Amino acid sequence: MSQPRVMDAVDVLVIGEALIDVVRSPGGDAEHVGGSPANVALGLGRLGVDVSLLTCIGRDARGTAIAEHLADSGVDVLERSYSDAATSTAIATLAADGSASYQFDVTWRLSSAVLPVHPRIVHTGSIAAFLAPGAVAVREHLASVGADEITFDPNVRPALIGSREQALPVFEQTARLASVVKLSDEDAEWLYPGAGPAEVLERILALGPRLAAITLGGAGSMLAAGDFAVEVPVTAVDVVDTIGAGDTYMASLIDSILAEGTDGLTRDAVERIGRRASRAAAVTVSRAGADLPTRAEIG
Repeated sequence: MSQPRVMDAVDVLVIGEALIDVVRSPGGDAEHVGGSPANVALGLGRLGVDVSLLTCIGRDARGTAIAEHLADSGVDVLERSYSDAATSTAIATLAADGSASYQFDVTWRLSSAVLPVHPRIVHTGSIAAFLAPGAVAVREHLASVGADEITFDPNVRPALIGSREQALPVFEQTARLASVVKLSDEDAEWLYPGAGPAEVLERILALGPRLAAITLGGAGSMLAAGDFAVEVPVTAVDVVDTIGAGDTYMASLIDSILAEGTDGLTRDAVERIGRRASRAAAVTVSRAGADLPTRAEIG
């Protein structure tokens, strides 16, 4: 008689793309490890969280660079993340105000076989939640992995995920599986044009999540749970660029949820979670690239 399979316990499993960002700026081009889910995993690793990443990278120099960069911050890249395809890339062009626009060359394939880890929290988002064929396997994992919490950040990339009419049902299907959803004001406007932040948060909570958050750039962020919403001011810093700011906010949210969960969140708890995430994002935007903070830098 075969023995039951033993899975490794892990605090957080992140499922999503890891790629190489080719950053174009007035000072020239540079390559950095990127991909929203990979950045979230890196941010969690730097906070000391036990985190694994399931992704799709090549057995090439760029794939090796990604794995080594994440390992340096304590992220375990699962072996099944490797494929024979070339590692995906994104070209990020920086504007004068530090904002970024993107062009992508992304392959996203993922096995739906039983995962080798048992996480307390599973996080997904960005291209991985929308791009076929991997997106189907992502939702299969979310539905079957048995995590205490599921977190989701759509991090919308219209150039890759199709029209709003195609993407909105996918977003809402994934949000129904989640206990926490975080999105940017740009995501919200694209998904729900004309709706203000409070209305968007109300729509998301109606889908089933217990906590929802919208980042509002220089206006801070808004978070909602139950029948209340709180506004959190931005933490003022000199902005170098905004790459990784939303991923930093997300990593901090996940870290807070590890400690507090989402059942019965009070207004004070939600405000505390939001302020901590704002402090974390401020560290990232104050320096170049997706250089996410350590726990010592945000408290």
